[in-house]
Amino acid sequence: MPNPPGPDHDDRSTAAGFDPAAADATDSNPAQDVDPTDEASQVQQSAPADNEPATEVMAEAPPDSQPEAGKPRLNPGERRFTAPGFDATETTVIDAAAEPATEVFRTSQEPSGSSRMSPRTAVPQIIPPRLGERLRASNQRSWGWVLALILIILAVTAIAVLGTVLLTHGNKRRVASQQDEVRAAIQSFDIAVQNGDLAALRSMTCGTVRDGYVNYDEQAWAETYRRVTAAKQYPVVASIDQVVVNDGHAEANVTAFMAYAPQVRSTRSFDLQYRDHQWKICQSTG
Repeated sequence: MPNPPGPDHDDRSTAAGFDPAAADATDSNPAQDVDPTDEASQVQQSAPADNEPATEVMAEAPPDSQPEAGKPRLNPGERRFTAPGFDATETTVIDAAAEPATEVFRTSQEPSGSSRMSPRTAVPQIIPPRLGERLRASNQRSWGWVLALILIILAVTAIAVLGTVLLTHGNKRRVASQQDEVRAAIQSFDIAVQNGDLAALRSMTCGTVRDGYVNYDEQAWAETYRRVTAAKQYPVVASIDQVVVNDGHAEANVTAFMAYAPQVRSTRSFDLQYRDHQWKICQSTG
């Protein structure tokens, strides 16, 4: 290694193999003088010595590849001002490079024409109630209307059934009353025959039966009635067995016998019609 310089140290090397004459010749050659301002690295080659290792040459990077220490980097387009020197008379302003125009990007393109979609209409959704919770008031009102409607239907049905029963019962009562009227008319006719009441017989008969009573003379009827009652030749109604009423027409089956032979019974039929607000016997067979 080279020895460090000192105040009393000679600049010339006394190492083995060093020629002072050659050194003087080199120093006297102005072409090989080294510029002290040169920034390139100087490499000194010395004669190989037996007791010194080989000198390692360190290559430095060119000054253009590494920025000088202490110098700030300049970004393109940045405005910088140069500090005036000692001999400068005025400050020089360096104009920055022109900046490019700012480009505006559209975030989204609005659809036009038929591609534009119409907004969706919100549809109400039915949310089922949770289990175990109380139903809402609207559901309770709906059930109330349903129960009220059911009660109304039941009431109308009950009224209809009751009306039908009453009407049927009324019809039965009316039919029953008509049957009773028919029975009463037959009994009245039987009594008028037994008593020989010609006026009553004419009023409670109709048709050919009435014609036979109307054609009788009062005196002839009285004479005939006297002979019939003496011989007991008149019929007697023992019982009224069956009566059928159909609107203004009625039929009745009775059991009758002759007054002179009560043990001999026979069945007779009466045909009645409702005329002049009463039942009249229009035909008698038997």
